[in-house]
Amino acid sequence: MRKFTVIDEGFTCRICGRIITPLGSGCRNHCNHCLSSLHLDNNPGDRASDCGGILRPVGIETGKGKKALQIVHKCEKCGEIKKNIAAGDDNYDLIVELSAIAVKQV
Repeated sequence: MRKFTVIDEGFTCRICGRIITPLGSGCRNHCNHCLSSLHLDNNPGDRASDCGGILRPVGIETGKGKKALQIVHKCEKCGEIKKNIAAGDDNYDLIVELSAIAVKQV
């Protein structure tokens, strides 16, 4: 069974209210303005989570290759930690601000 389902769709951010367009070269899975998301997936893109809570950005992690920069989210409803690869049009000032936060403090 695949653990990743590609979904690249536009949406209106429930947190900041902005209209978000599809990424066009990957998956749009968070707001590129406030970096928030919704807890909709168990595995990326499956839309199988019953939680539906707000995933707030709480930090940044660096890795290798495609996962070079990941936004770390924490669900306000269930507390689960999720990671999303940063997109090229993400709010860079907010990413810099989040990079100063140690994920271990979350």
